[in-house]
Amino acid sequence: MPTYVAFLRAINLGATRKLPMALVKEHLPAAGYTDVDTYLATGNVRVTTGARSAAKVRADLEKRFADAGGFEVPTAVLTPAELSATYDEAVALDVDAVRRYVAFLPDPPSDEARAALADWDTAGEGVHLGARHLHWWTDGGTTTARIFQPAQLKRLGLQLATTRDLKVVTTLAERWGV
Repeated sequence: MPTYVAFLRAINLGATRKLPMALVKEHLPAAGYTDVDTYLATGNVRVTTGARSAAKVRADLEKRFADAGGFEVPTAVLTPAELSATYDEAVALDVDAVRRYVAFLPDPPSDEARAALADWDTAGEGVHLGARHLHWWTDGGTTTARIFQPAQLKRLGLQLATTRDLKVVTTLAERWGV
């Protein structure tokens, strides 16, 4: 049976949008998922299922998380091979920056987003767009990074991206990648 890695967006932030990983680990096996594992409270989940499509897994997980949490949970679903390839791509970029991240996208970015990001030129930050992820780095703080301002993300059609520090992606690739 195929294994998938899911990245849940905007959970366990502040007093609202709580979706404890213990609940996820309890809820998913009851729904037929096996080999369920989580890492950190930020919404990193590995599952094994009979479903042969990441899109079907995504739709099912999003519905289950919405039912369990009472709010919409946009989710990006990758295979372990895609996770490993994303990590390998990050390493190959060989970027010297204070902070490095990967933003996982539920859907492939549009041609317009690709064109806009191909010309990205902002002092102290950089981007590289992958198949369904965005590598980004900054020498400043994440809250001031121009790429991740809400209006910018919306303009690029990337508002459902869920971001992980490269250290977390490294750990997940080691644990759940191929």
